[in-house]
Amino acid sequence: MNATIKTLGQLRKAGYVSKSIKIELRDNLIVALKNELPTFPGMHGYEQTVIPQLERAILSKHNINLLGLRGQGKTRIARLMINLLDEYIPVVSGSEMNDDPLNPISRYAQDLIAEHGDKTPIYWLHRSERFFEKLATPDVTIADLIGDIDPIKASNLKLNYSDERVLHFGMIPRANRCIFVINELPDLQARIQVALFNILEEGDIQIRGFKLRLPLDLHFVFTANPEDYTNRG
Repeated sequence: MNATIKTLGQLRKAGYVSKSIKIELRDNLIVALKNELPTFPGMHGYEQTVIPQLERAILSKHNINLLGLRGQGKTRIARLMINLLDEYIPVVSGSEMNDDPLNPISRYAQDLIAEHGDKTPIYWLHRSERFFEKLATPDVTIADLIGDIDPIKASNLKLNYSDERVLHFGMIPRANRCIFVINELPDLQARIQVALFNILEEGDIQIRGFKLRLPLDLHFVFTANPEDYTNRG
């Protein structure tokens, strides 16, 4: 797709077709396998074990949990997955959730498209900017990962706290259409693991009483060390 396209109308005329990140990874992996290209370059010793399992997981459009000891390359494998993304994807300009111009999910993008139509500005996001990584520690909060009410935003916009526009979204909503890696998953508090499970299974997020049906398009990769599975596991 031509990355010089600047508006929604031009994007539609060019015949752009939206697809989820899991389908994007799958399609690009199939191309790499057909052309006998290395799918995880630089990872040696895993050609007959780990890499084939990863490839099957991506082909099946599964989220991935990498279980292994320290120094076995879990995080490096996760970072190499960006090579299976498209080089550029179109995003609604100004969107904090990397909204797909043809399938916007945020209030901001939907309102912008309703106002400007085919003249809605877009920009192109490079695959290097589509990787988010968070080290799980006991002090990580729901607000960090999912979001919270922002009283300053409410004051500046003169909005009531019942208005969803007062929400400040955390790392996960902002990683829409991206690969999101959580390292050392067992270190997360149990209630946060439940919140993540709700996103994976139900496709909604809840922030301070707001229940938002946000169909986030994410590819999750988790890492865990079996030595750390004590009462936290």
